[in-house]
Order: sequence, then C-alpha cells, then structure tokens
Amino acid sequence: MIALAEHTPQSLAAQLVSLGFKPSHAAPLLRAFYAGGGEIAWDSLILPVGLRERLSSAPMQLATSLQLRAVAEDGTTKLLLRLADGRTVESVLMPDYRADRAAGCLSTQVGCAMGCDFCATTRNGFERNLSAAEIVEQFLSLRREALAGGRRLQTIVFMGMGEPMLNLDAVLAAIPRIAGNGLGALGCRQVTVSTVGIVPGIDALADSGLGVHLAVSLHAPDDPTREKLLPVGRRFGVAEILAAADRYQARTGRPVTIQYCLLRGVNDSTDQAAQLAELLKSRRMHVNLLRYNPTGLSLRGIVYEPSPDAEADAFAAALKERGVVAHFRRPRGRDIDAACGQLRERNAGSVSPSNAST
Repeated sequence: MIALAEHTPQSLAAQLVSLGFKPSHAAPLLRAFYAGGGEIAWDSLILPVGLRERLSSAPMQLATSLQLRAVAEDGTTKLLLRLADGRTVESVLMPDYRADRAAGCLSTQVGCAMGCDFCATTRNGFERNLSAAEIVEQFLSLRREALAGGRRLQTIVFMGMGEPMLNLDAVLAAIPRIAGNGLGALGCRQVTVSTVGIVPGIDALADSGLGVHLAVSLHAPDDPTREKLLPVGRRFGVAEILAAADRYQARTGRPVTIQYCLLRGVNDSTDQAAQLAELLKSRRMHVNLLRYNPTGLSLRGIVYEPSPDAEADAFAAALKERGVVAHFRRPRGRDIDAACGQLRERNAGSVSPSNAST
C-alpha cells in the first residue's frame, strides 16, 4: 500500500511508474487525498482499474491513528494521535470567530527537550522527532475534523509539542505539502512557525524561502527572568533573538509575532511591560499576550499561576501607551487539558511503545 502522506507529487509519480502506472495519476490522487483530510472518495477519481483496485482494496496506510478526541465547551477540539511506535502526539483545532473557519495547532516532536518551566510537554522529556508524514497527517486529521463540523481549516501554527527549529528538516518538508497548490493548498501565508528562540533555526527558516510567518516565544524582556523560565535563554539572549527576528522580517517581509505568557508575579509587572516596549519601540512587531493554562508543579518545583485580570490588563495598557501593538489571545479549552502536553501527560499509561500494536 502506498503511504500518500510521505509523498510529494514527484516522488509519488516515480513510485507509480515503478508499479507500471502513468506518473500523471500522482497529482489527482494527492489532490483528492488532501482535500478529503486523508480520506479519498474513490468514485470521484478517474484511475486505471488496476491502480484503483490496488489503492482501494486495502486500508489506507497512515502514520497516525486517533487514540483520543476531547471537545471543550468553547468548541476547541484536541486530538491525541497514536504513532506507529505507540508514542502519542497532540494536535488542536480551534474554532474561529467566523462560524465557517478554524485554526489548527501542530506538534513537531514527541515530547520536548527545551525544559520551559511552565510547560507540561517538557516534564516527560524528549523522545523523538516527528517525520514529515506524521506532521502532515496531523494537518489532515484537523482538516477532517473541521470539515465534519462545517468549518474550513484556515490557518496552521507549529506551536504544539516540541521545538520546530530542532526538527526543521521535517518541518520544511511538511510545509509545502500542507500549503502547496494541488496538495494541502493552505498557502504559506496561512502558516506560522513558533520558536523559543533557536537563532540558527530562525535564519534557516528565512533561507528556505517559504515565506511563512514567525512567532517568537519571548515570555520575558530581560535575560535573567527569561533564563529561569526558558533554559534556552542561557544560550540565546533576548537581544540576539530579536536581532534574528529582525533579519527574518527584513528577508521575508512578514511581521514577527512576540508571544508572551503572563505569569503572576514573575513577568507581569508594568515595569517589565515598559522594558518590553523599549525593546520593540523601533520594531514592526506585535505582541500576542497569553493567559496561562495552569499545568501543576513545574520542573523547578514551582506552581505558576495566571496573572489576575487587573495585572494582565495593566500590562497590556502599558504596552499600548508606549505604541506597541498588543492583544490577548483568547484562552482555549481549559476544561480539556488544552495546554501543550497536558492531554498526553494524563493519558501516558494508556499506550506505550512496548504494548502498542502497529
């Protein structure tokens, strides 16, 4: 059976030729596969009888399968997908303000090595990178989920489990399949790649020429505070990360988003807002303020809390008073363990590499 998510049009055409079929069948086959969210309506395709029988007579060969689906009161849907080796990964579908649209969040790794102190994903460490096919199939699962709910998957952000810049080869292979015409057809302008500040990765993403959007998870305006929250801050300082963001913006023309999760008594003072505004005053970037989804005891033994509304609003006001474009991202799915890694962590014992069937 052909694993369609693993293929580009060129590689699928070559495989079809090796099986004795014309390469011209690759494009319509992949187009139908992506349009249906990984499911093909065989009757709608004009294919040679032999090829149709070969493809439709066996279950679709996929790299992922659905283990758990959780739906929040606000409509946010989190999928826990099982990989062939029994490991699991999370993907999230978030309804848009428009009733016919939705946004998706994809993971790039099983677990994470970044050690961000307030994140649930990192508590179980890093297990492995995802393949391009495993990333693509997350997109297809979310597209299928959106279609079932009468919505269209409009945007994708690589902001789930893992650090995209540490699995950049697979991310760069997956994006054209997700965004390219004749495949996912989402469009590169509808794709955002998020990073905690891996400077070489930011430059490599710019070199790729894909022109996707970049989001930088800063979470503090100064190095000492940031190093406590994000250990990667000891390798790449705030100034170095923003300089890389400047380069990315100059090369791609895409305004960079600064992600900032507000934590009570840690990074939410108006003085810190003023520091952040000073960093961004000459930059055409906007700040995406996040309300923290509590995840329990951190790696450093701290229980972080979300900033109270008054402090959060004062922080945002201090930014806006200084000319910084800032807005709050609407909190999603708190009743279904929506923070990155929570659902996987709470279901860790249900499937493991040692007891999984492939």
